[in-house]
Amino acid sequence: MIDGSAPEPAAADSAAEPTQTNGFVPPPLLNVVLHEPEIPNNTGNIGRTCVATHCALHLVHPLGFDTSERACRRAGLDYWPRLSPSEHASFDAYLSACFSAPAAATALAATTLASRSIDLQTPPHAAVDSASHRLWLFTTKRGPTIFDAPILPGDHLVFGKETRGLPETLLNRFEHRCLRFPMAEGERSLNLATAVCAAIYQALGRFAHHGWIGVSAEGRLRVGSGIGAEVGPHRQEPNGELRI
Repeated sequence: MIDGSAPEPAAADSAAEPTQTNGFVPPPLLNVVLHEPEIPNNTGNIGRTCVATHCALHLVHPLGFDTSERACRRAGLDYWPRLSPSEHASFDAYLSACFSAPAAATALAATTLASRSIDLQTPPHAAVDSASHRLWLFTTKRGPTIFDAPILPGDHLVFGKETRGLPETLLNRFEHRCLRFPMAEGERSLNLATAVCAAIYQALGRFAHHGWIGVSAEGRLRVGSGIGAEVGPHRQEPNGELRI
């Protein structure tokens, strides 16, 4: 789906711009992070899922494909401009971009329960401490299942490369934030795009159960403007939109 030829240089740490709806720019329901993805079709499918579910996509270099505008146009990815993924030169650059800037810390803290709130005065060097409250690292090697994870709006779901998964250094660094998918005995893993889609919809089901998002009679997600304020009981707006 994305050109699998040699990658062209991309602007690292480019910020994604959410689509505006009636003047309101909703924050992403979730942040999907792909660490050094290798297969263009997987990333293309994941990007489409992110667009359909109000999620942001972060790509951590090096990538195994080209994400230039020309490559995306050639691959027919008409939804890619609406996705506007953020690209990061390394995992530490991703942490710095998403968890160190005051604006990012404010946005993250806004969707966090009081017991997991982020200090808005967190200095840049404390990015890892802030991230440890918002990251979920998916692996086949350790951790409870996703069924037991209290994922919240705005959290970051981190997935490794197709051939090797996430490196042990990251799993050790965030050892208490690792999750796995339950699978039949003897089965090794899931396709990356399948795993991302499963994780997103498991989280969205949780959000809907708590009233943090709504679903219309037509099956469309309803994301109220209040989702950027706090995670808590929802209220019904006059126009029928669910807001938390």
